[in-house]
Amino acid sequence: MASRKTKKTKLRVGRTEWAALPELGIHKIKAKIDTGAWTSSLHAFEIEPYNTRWGLFVRFKTVPLARNSVVCRARVIDEREVTSSVGTAELRYVIETKVIFGDKSLPIEITLSNRSNMKYRMLLGRAAMKGKIIVDPNKNELLGLPGR
Repeated sequence: MASRKTKKTKLRVGRTEWAALPELGIHKIKAKIDTGAWTSSLHAFEIEPYNTRWGLFVRFKTVPLARNSVVCRARVIDEREVTSSVGTAELRYVIETKVIFGDKSLPIEITLSNRSNMKYRMLLGRAAMKGKIIVDPNKNELLGLPGR
């Protein structure tokens, strides 16, 4: 008997979506889905690297919503030079975490950068979307709040 290939359904999202990063303690954050950016990015400040027997980690603060800051910790998987939308190159820590959109969970790599002057605290780039997400640029918030 021949095996059938199952077609994986891609997640359809709007140009902005509510997301959660539960491994970082972030239950709700508005993300811009940016097909023009390769790298995903999360607003981070007071970034403090520290070594453990399991490798390099970072402790940082973020503000996912209005004035509520969250202290996060994550293992560093890389450091990369990233060029911002204004053309400035910066060396950033890269962490790996799980992102939740609606009821779907995806593993992503995300860089830490001060995005305080940006409209969105999180940006989802093409590397995280590849093969998993289809963007409808005419819509916003197609999936509702994470976990609902």
